[in-house]
Amino acid sequence: MMRNINQKNMVFVYVISLMSSLSYSQEKKDSLKITELQEVVATGKRNDKGIIPYQELKGKELENRASSSVADAVRLFSGIQLRDYGGVGGIKTVNIRGMGSEHVGVFYDGIQVGNAQNGMVDLGKFSMDNLESISVYNGQKSQIFQSAKDFGSSGSIYLTTKRPVFTELKKTNINATYRSGSFQLINPSILWEQKLSSSVTSSLNIEYINSDGKYIYQQKKGNWDTIAIRQNGNISAFRAEGSLFGIFTDGTWNVKGYYYDSDRGIPGAVLKNSYKRYQFAQQWDRNFFLQGSLEKLISSKYKILINTKFAHDFLHYKNLEVFKDPKWGDKFSNLINNTYKQEEIYISTAQQISLFSFWDISLSADYQNNSMNADLKNFSSPKRNTEMIALASSLHFANIKLQSSVLGTFVQEKTNSNNSTGTASDKSEFTPALFFNYKPLRSIDLSIHSFYKRIFRMPTFNDLYYTDFGNSNLKPEYTNQFDVGLNLNKNFTSSLFSHIDFTIDAYYNTVRNKIIAYPKGQQFRWTMLNFGKSRIRGLDISTQTSWLIKDILFSTRITYTYEDAQNLSSPVLNYKNQLPYIPWNSGSLVFGCVYKDWNFNYSFMYTGERYNSPANNIDNLVKAWYTHDIQLSKEFILTYIQCKASLQINNIFNKFYDIVANYPMPGRNYKIIIKFNI
Repeated sequence: MMRNINQKNMVFVYVISLMSSLSYSQEKKDSLKITELQEVVATGKRNDKGIIPYQELKGKELENRASSSVADAVRLFSGIQLRDYGGVGGIKTVNIRGMGSEHVGVFYDGIQVGNAQNGMVDLGKFSMDNLESISVYNGQKSQIFQSAKDFGSSGSIYLTTKRPVFTELKKTNINATYRSGSFQLINPSILWEQKLSSSVTSSLNIEYINSDGKYIYQQKKGNWDTIAIRQNGNISAFRAEGSLFGIFTDGTWNVKGYYYDSDRGIPGAVLKNSYKRYQFAQQWDRNFFLQGSLEKLISSKYKILINTKFAHDFLHYKNLEVFKDPKWGDKFSNLINNTYKQEEIYISTAQQISLFSFWDISLSADYQNNSMNADLKNFSSPKRNTEMIALASSLHFANIKLQSSVLGTFVQEKTNSNNSTGTASDKSEFTPALFFNYKPLRSIDLSIHSFYKRIFRMPTFNDLYYTDFGNSNLKPEYTNQFDVGLNLNKNFTSSLFSHIDFTIDAYYNTVRNKIIAYPKGQQFRWTMLNFGKSRIRGLDISTQTSWLIKDILFSTRITYTYEDAQNLSSPVLNYKNQLPYIPWNSGSLVFGCVYKDWNFNYSFMYTGERYNSPANNIDNLVKAWYTHDIQLSKEFILTYIQCKASLQINNIFNKFYDIVANYPMPGRNYKIIIKFNI
């Protein structure tokens, strides 16, 4: 079967090479010729729509990046730490400025993706094929016309899907994509957009991915040096997403349905003399949500926004492993076969009124209900009601912008009568935020910005109620964020550079009542505790340039992050040690080149030394790693069909490295991508 798959891939490569050689003759003059190369797409940090610059990839720039998933794309932004457990199907989460993945809000078309079970969102579940833009915000999105949820995270990632656009009399757009490459990857997808009427359009995106997840890795530690093949990283996943978009007088609406179904192996840590552990761990995910949004301009000074969502998540985890203790020789059975079900109901309203031309205020109110059940013994079956109210104000003058908000959060918990951990007490919190932007010169687009924000996150259901080690007395984690920075954005008409965007930010964050799992009592018994305080001091630098030489468009983007993230939890144990998995130094370089219908992209990613434990000793040191990735693509026309062929080579120097200790990442790998637009 594998031989047949490889033969099919060779046929695709041959077809692409043949089409490339034949397509660019007479058709070059055809009316369908692609002429988008003269457009310069602004990416990186921006300051044109908000008080605080944000980082963004959109349009052609997003498409041309050698990124397999959303996690691969956002890791090139400054201030981002990625946790990737390896392989196509490995779990991928991100951390913004050292405050933890649980403090990152992920919004899909303006509505937050929830996970009350563990508070984290696996970015590997989202496809790149249907995305128009990816935006990363520190603090929060710097606008006030939004739901109360948008005010409730320490950092946010916004994923915006494509909205159908039709030219002239065309009523149907069909985009088909096929990917294949290393790890026996098979990844077809199709996007079908339809114009139903002058005011209603639809889109349907379907994707399938299958991979055995096997790759060669090398592990070194002391006198231990081994090369082996990574096992149990297979994945088979199906994703379907359908949307309706509508416009009416002074308003828009949309409805989206999303379904994700995956069956994947869970590769375990690679340890000495146990290379084949966790071959029996498997996870099944079924995620579904239905959400809608309506925005209406009631008058020239008043508008309203309504969001609603229902989500159902099913997770089945099975591990039938029996392993031997390397010290005592005893055999332990790790037989696990559990299912978890979550449901979420969410509704939100936001209103904004313009009191004067320079002053806007908004009021948002959200309600969310989360419930969870599992087939664990004496499971608490928690239910959580959350109400959020946000009052915000925005002042904007010629050279000064001010934005302030206060978020009220009210949480009520319920559990069944058979639970052994008790029920968490109700919570009521008010948290403020203040943003500032000042432009000292009118002749230069130079701005000074700063913000302060206080926010908290509730303990997750796992923290509070997990059988045997949940702790219903946990307090919320509180964060305080301070930021000050400078942004220069300038276009040139008579020099080599056509555009430059430079941003530098210094920040100071604290996290109080940090929640950790702590060993207590006999072996394999753990408990959840609030563990004091951490402090993160950092510096983000980002610069982007573009220039045009004859018919060649060049662009570069360079980022650098320095973080000193200290544990202040105890004056004796690990005091002022660097927090786990936060490097002192990290950065990236992206270089792009566009010539006619050819596009070349190169990216370099660097993450410095860090520790995998609060104990900063040599045994816990994780070495620095870096990768080089390239992508070459060509656009052409074949019998009135717009086509694009791409070749990606990732980790071109075959660097062996770990992002998470003992979870080796793939070496050199490739991917061939073919796209057809009809």
